[in-house]
Amino acid sequence: MTAQPPDPDTSRTPGGAAPPDPDPARTPGLEPGGGVAPGDTPPDAGQTSGLSHPQPMPSRRGPVVTLVLVVLLTALVLAFIVAEVMGWSKVF
Repeated sequence: MTAQPPDPDTSRTPGGAAPPDPDPARTPGLEPGGGVAPGDTPPDAGQTSGLSHPQPMPSRRGPVVTLVLVVLLTALVLAFIVAEVMGWSKVF
């Protein structure tokens, strides 16, 4: 039995697929220092950002109801303070 030489292409995984981030030393088109020449496209890399599906639009009813309630409560508190200052209310 003879031993087989190791695979010279060490950038491949055992399944044969290229890794998501290629080795910069073996990537064509890169200039010294890792830059890309004008007009060249950098190699693909894995990406994990972005949406998987469209997000639903939030309801507009909640903020409108909240705003109306805050305005009503503010008006009632202001009216009570004015009534207390004027002496019209005998609550306190």
